[in-house]
Amino acid sequence: MVAEAQRGLVAKQDHLGDVVAAAAAAVAEADRTVEIVVGNVHGLHARPAARLVGLVNGFDAAVMLTDLDTGRGPVDAGSLSMVATLNAQQGHRLRVGASGSQAAEVLAAVEKLAAENFGDEAVEPAAPAAGGSGLDVAIGPAVLVGGEVDVSGYVAGDNELARLEEAVARAGEELRGLRDDSPEHGGIFEAHLALLTDRTMRDEVRASIAGGASAPTAWQHSYDTLATTFEALDDAYQRERAQDVRAIRDRVLRALVGAASDEPGEAAAAGAVGAGILVVPELDAATAATLDATRIAGIAVRAAGTTGHGVIVARSRGIPLITGIGPVEVRAGAIVAFDARSGVFEVAPDVDRVRATIAERRGERDQAIARADEPAITRDGRTVDVLVNVGVVQDAVEARGADGSGLVRTEVLFGDRRTPPSVDEQVDAFRAIARALGNNPITIRTWDVGGDKPLPFLPQDKEANPFLGERGLRVFRRRPDLLRDQLEAIRRTAAETPVHVMFPMVTTADEVAWALDQLGPRDGLEVGIMVEVPAAALRVGTLAKDLDFVSIGTNDLTQYTTAADRTNAAVAPLADGLDPAVLQLIDHVVRHAGVRVAVCGDLASDPQAAVLLAALGVAELSAVGPQVPLVKARLRQADLGQVDTAAVLAARDADQVRGLL
Repeated sequence: MVAEAQRGLVAKQDHLGDVVAAAAAAVAEADRTVEIVVGNVHGLHARPAARLVGLVNGFDAAVMLTDLDTGRGPVDAGSLSMVATLNAQQGHRLRVGASGSQAAEVLAAVEKLAAENFGDEAVEPAAPAAGGSGLDVAIGPAVLVGGEVDVSGYVAGDNELARLEEAVARAGEELRGLRDDSPEHGGIFEAHLALLTDRTMRDEVRASIAGGASAPTAWQHSYDTLATTFEALDDAYQRERAQDVRAIRDRVLRALVGAASDEPGEAAAAGAVGAGILVVPELDAATAATLDATRIAGIAVRAAGTTGHGVIVARSRGIPLITGIGPVEVRAGAIVAFDARSGVFEVAPDVDRVRATIAERRGERDQAIARADEPAITRDGRTVDVLVNVGVVQDAVEARGADGSGLVRTEVLFGDRRTPPSVDEQVDAFRAIARALGNNPITIRTWDVGGDKPLPFLPQDKEANPFLGERGLRVFRRRPDLLRDQLEAIRRTAAETPVHVMFPMVTTADEVAWALDQLGPRDGLEVGIMVEVPAAALRVGTLAKDLDFVSIGTNDLTQYTTAADRTNAAVAPLADGLDPAVLQLIDHVVRHAGVRVAVCGDLASDPQAAVLLAALGVAELSAVGPQVPLVKARLRQADLGQVDTAAVLAARDADQVRGLL
């Protein structure tokens, strides 16, 4: 009786778990309490939360959770919707209260589960595995799956609750079948099952039906609300769990209206001649796991995001995939193509051109890989160092032919941490990268936070325009302790292997002086800055006076020069790194820096642009791993003296520049 009363009270609080007086009183009456710490990288997201819920529901006890670090809660630990949206992050302390005949037993079991990180293993955004063309390119007829379930023909009756229960049962059978058929992704489908049968959601839907709503209306409203709650969470990984909620919503709605289960393998077989490209609003895990890879050339996802369960599953199966194609109109059966590397999705492409590009790229890659370890010496005798950009250690492990790393993105390397990494942890990571690259020089960029680069252990206040606010080095003038710890880790690594350090988002000479003061004695350590804003490019001679090198970040330099956000489809075409204005700034930096100049932005990964950069005098190019062999191969073919840099710098626009290359 007490357990049911407590659950009923907690079920009435909102999905974000704000404290309500009645629930707080119920927890105050808990027979026993313990305190646990969340160790999971992404906190109590869907899968570990589902394990906790499953455990708790196996005992005769009412269990409540309160996040002591945020004050959120108490919430019903037997409800996945409540636990997952409590938003308990790594390092948070949770108070667990239990009442009932098995209160002691359930708390002991919860403590054990927490000590095992709730059985969770961090899942990183998956790198594309070999499959399809092997080149992140696909072409084929569009296979449309998903979209809103049409419930307009549903006729409500007197037995709405029974019809809903039947639909939920059917959905449960489908999910259990998927779980059994895909054991490697079983945890994902267990979480889906827990969402399907969540008692808080069940009570809410039943109450709506009792109030006169039809089963589809009640079900859709409750799960839409829950999805919106997930989308409001701080953690990007958690926000993408909203697609799991919508997948459960739609599975039950299809069962209610008698629609087919909408598994994509059947759609592809029926609607495509040869391998098709699946076009979906979102990619949920069930869809990704049931794909017949022999019938699907690739997947195009309208929504953005790289850590969704569906994206992870699809890439783990080696299926070419592009995300964030937006609302472009696509008809079923229309020929579409995409290049995930360039982010280009085309409807009605030139088929011969795309296929020729695939064949040509495959041939070029095979030849480039065969000579990847050879230096990039141009035909006129200039040696250009080609390095690799590193976000995770695996980037260094998989790099072929890289002469080192021109950019170690530390904010990516430790980007999932809710607590700052220790000096020792950073040293271990830097050592691993250096070893993977044969102890060639690595350039470590200090924490680059702000704009589109959140750092979970260093939350920032919301800004009206974050790209023009506290970014990069600016942030650490108020948290120098974090910067000093990182610099200590860099110095310790530099005692064992060649290491350079560079500071991001530097605009003034005062910022350079402050950064050098934080570093202290260099002891042979090479020091540089990123040149990412026009002001830094124009005064580079002053900024570089006490430096060893500068590295041009063409992504931000292009954005700030053209006043165009590349993630905004309306203005993205303006943000072109080959815009003559951007190239003029690069040329100015090379001629006035007085030190070695590198480029580590996207432009360095373009083999054609790489030749131009080298002709302008750039000494080092740092590219994404798969492009390193191709950049080196193109440089070997080039005679830099034949590049008409004057014409390029005087060109009308980026298209004219391309025509000159």
